[in-house]
Amino acid sequence: MTAPRNHGGGLDAAIARFGGTRANWLDLSTGINPVPYPVGEVANEAWTALPDTGAMDRMLSAARRFWNVPEGAKIIAAPGASALIARMPELVAAPDVHIPGPTYNEHEAAFRHAGKRSDEASPVRVLVHPNNPDGRLWYRAEVMDGHKALTIIDESFCDVVPDRSHVAKTATPGIVVLKSFGKFWGLAGLRLGFAIGTPKTLSNLAESLGPWPVSGPALEIGARALEDTAWAQTTRTRLTQDATKLDALMTTAGGQPLGGTTLFRLYKTENAQTWQTRLAEHRIWSRTFPYSRIWLRLGLPAPDRWDQLETALNGTAGGARLPEATSVGPAAK
Repeated sequence: MTAPRNHGGGLDAAIARFGGTRANWLDLSTGINPVPYPVGEVANEAWTALPDTGAMDRMLSAARRFWNVPEGAKIIAAPGASALIARMPELVAAPDVHIPGPTYNEHEAAFRHAGKRSDEASPVRVLVHPNNPDGRLWYRAEVMDGHKALTIIDESFCDVVPDRSHVAKTATPGIVVLKSFGKFWGLAGLRLGFAIGTPKTLSNLAESLGPWPVSGPALEIGARALEDTAWAQTTRTRLTQDATKLDALMTTAGGQPLGGTTLFRLYKTENAQTWQTRLAEHRIWSRTFPYSRIWLRLGLPAPDRWDQLETALNGTAGGARLPEATSVGPAAK
């Protein structure tokens, strides 16, 4: 059996270890917008009928406008970005891949499962932009100068900085941009993602996804959300304010901001496992990483849950104050 990969989430395991119920836990281990797009009513037919071409066309048209997809590029919808990540190795015959890390581990897992080895000289690259967990942004020159056979750019968190997107490059053969709907719009359970690239580059992808890759409700809600540009702009402003607030709270508590996005923040701590345990005692779940003993990542609380985080960081309710960060050099790698 394959060992489970390290991810955010996993709240059931945290509850089993520390107690409590899902209702009193604050899950900050993911980078999902805590104020999701308002779904509203969904037509009954979206639930009962097979998804038709009209619904898909509407959503893809909305996506093309929202992300300014160039004329020469095609856009494909899928049941989540993870489903697309798992299929990326099918796009090339090269025996290897270069995935600069540390980064989101599903990319490496997908290529490893396909029998591909890691090689910095590979003509196939995967760039996570902004990177998870440190928020690194890849410049356009870096993307194009290193482009050979296939460059996959995972923009799951890029909707908070739309001006930095590389979608404009997707008319170039071998450039593929992946988009996630669940993060920015806060509807991860809807399972909706997109791949953007030239028709030739994505030629086999649509076939491998099957005739009805996206559910009727996801098509309707996705189209509605992608058409609502006012909501997107208001959300970006709120996320920026909340990320600034989170940095201030963590700095006061002894954490040192290292980067991230406005959907998640990365901090240097003295000991990330200690921080995670102390926060868990206050029913707050955070994200640590197997490759760093000092990195701690936090998502944003919902508007009515900031008090719970502030209480935990202040060390009240019977808990000891969290340890301050210290410089420990290369252990972060």
